[in-house]
Amino acid sequence: MTRRKSILIYRLGSLGDTVVALPCLHLLARVFADSERIVLTNLPVHAKAPAVSSVLGKSGLIHKYMSYPIATRNLFELAKLCWKVRQLSIETMVYLTPSRGEAAIRRDELFFRLCGIREFIGIPRGELATHHYDPVEDRYEAEASRLARCLAAIGDARPNDPASWDLLLNEQEYASATSALRPLDRAPFLAIGIASKEDIKDWGIENWKALMPQLRRHFPEHALVLIGAKEDRSASDEVAARWEGRSLNVSGNLSPRESAAVIQRADLFLGPDSGPMHLAASVGTPCVSIFAGNDRPGIWFPFGNTNEVIYHRHRKDGFDHDPNACSAEKKKCILSISVEEVAAAAVRAGKRKRSAASGTIDSLLIESP
Repeated sequence: MTRRKSILIYRLGSLGDTVVALPCLHLLARVFADSERIVLTNLPVHAKAPAVSSVLGKSGLIHKYMSYPIATRNLFELAKLCWKVRQLSIETMVYLTPSRGEAAIRRDELFFRLCGIREFIGIPRGELATHHYDPVEDRYEAEASRLARCLAAIGDARPNDPASWDLLLNEQEYASATSALRPLDRAPFLAIGIASKEDIKDWGIENWKALMPQLRRHFPEHALVLIGAKEDRSASDEVAARWEGRSLNVSGNLSPRESAAVIQRADLFLGPDSGPMHLAASVGTPCVSIFAGNDRPGIWFPFGNTNEVIYHRHRKDGFDHDPNACSAEKKKCILSISVEEVAAAAVRAGKRKRSAASGTIDSLLIESP
């Protein structure tokens, strides 16, 4: 019996990083439909960072998962990983990673050649390592689009097609969402994820608490559902206490895919730049997204044309991916975003719900002088 051919997909990150790679993963499922698709990824590096396997689940996009401690220099761990890959007799690797610099790429190539890999697809060199800049929009290319360019040699990942962002949720995951939402008795609801695993992206619990009465005035018929990790449960309870209507805190109770099934039924999702925000965008729920200025505008904005992205930039060039600089400025960018701005953005997003016919980003981008 002929052994099924396997390909190895090298993708690092956790929730948001996995979601923005969905168009490429769908492409790989089409191009390598007859191959066993194996993801090699890092072990979770944060308590709030779910593993790639919990994000993709039994979608069929990936068949197997392998993981290793990121940035390890332990020779025993590297030898063990090399042996595991060699045992699979894989000849082709899809290098689906963020731009890591030429030195890291060369090191990776050498290691994976030792593992028996002979063909590499998607290595980000030259223009593939950078995000295109649109001076008219003053936006940078979305990471999902850059990744799609890396794989253009094998096909079109169609990052502007909503179907490319399908998580392929199953009946059991939808049933779990139905069960979790039963206390709301089918009332319409807003979904909120107040937390991020990075402090520089944290808008602050006091802002979220102050937002609740304003949101309630605009959405008086809606309940509130709070999404997050178990570590966010206490803070989410504090925020929910300021909502005068019905609320439901499911933080820590659901898997990422079950959370996506819950968010899909929401009329709106509000949160900072985070994994749950990308989950919301993937299932077509309009997002009100609160961004820090540590990343260039556009790269990590949520997919879709019904979103409102609020991004204050106090420097012409932003902070150029420097969290330390952002911290030194005492998070001036994100903390200058007012409760009133977020409430107004929620009203606009609510009015435009499900109204877009294409998948291009049409977001509110607020610049500060």
